[in-house]
Amino acid sequence: MSDRVSVGGLQVARSLFDFVTEEVLPDTVVDAERFWDDFGRMVADFAPRNRALLDRRDELQTRIDQWHRDHAGQEIDPPAYQAFLVEIGYLVPDPGQFAVSTANVDPEISDIAGPQLVVPVLNARFTLNAANARWGSLYDALYGTDAIPRDGSAQPSAGYDEARGAQVVAAARSYLDEFFPLSDGSHGDARAYRIQATQLVVTLADGHTTGLADVDKFRGYAGDPDAPSSILLNNHGLHV
Repeated sequence: MSDRVSVGGLQVARSLFDFVTEEVLPDTVVDAERFWDDFGRMVADFAPRNRALLDRRDELQTRIDQWHRDHAGQEIDPPAYQAFLVEIGYLVPDPGQFAVSTANVDPEISDIAGPQLVVPVLNARFTLNAANARWGSLYDALYGTDAIPRDGSAQPSAGYDEARGAQVVAAARSYLDEFFPLSDGSHGDARAYRIQATQLVVTLADGHTTGLADVDKFRGYAGDPDAPSSILLNNHGLHV
C-alpha cells in the first residue's frame, strides 16, 4: 500500500488523509471530496506566494550577513546601518494610522479568551499541553498552584492532601458565588449539580433547588447529566 494518496492535486500522507477523512470530517457538514479539492486549490494558490516570501527573506538575510562581514571589527554607526536597512527594503516608511479587519474567524480565536498555543505536532507532549491549555479545571488550578498559599496545613504532600482539598473546595465555591452567583442561595450550600432542559440545576443543603442567576453563563457539561463529571461556565468570555 502506498504511503501517499493522490487527492486534490496533492500527494497526501496516507495517515493524514485517513485521519481527516475518517475521523475529522464525518462529524462535520463538510464533504470529504470537496474538502480535499478546496484544500488543493488553496495550496496551489498560496504555495507560490509563500515560496516568494521565503526567497525574499533569504535575500534580505544574505545581504544583512554580508554587511556585517564587510564591517567586521568596526563600531556600528546606527544611522548608517538604518540607511542600509531602508535601502534593501528591510525597513519601510511608517504608513501612519491604519486599520485591519477580517471575517470568517473561528470564535475560538475571535471571541473566546484563552491561550493560543502554537506547537510542533510531532511532539505529542507539546500538542497535549496545548489542547489542555484551552480550558482548565478550577479545582486543579487551585490545588496545584500557589493561588492558595502552600503554608501550614496546605503544604504539598506525596498523595492527595485532604486539608488542602478542603481549602480548594471552599475557595472554589467562594469564586463561584462571586462570578457565577445562584438565583437563590450559595454554592457553599450546594450538595449536587445536574443538568435539566439544558440548564444547570443546583440542589442546596435544605433540599430545594435553584440555578444560576444568569443562565447564559452555563455553557456545557461532560458525563451523566444527572451527575456531571465537569461543568463548563463562562464569564466575560473567560471559561472555567
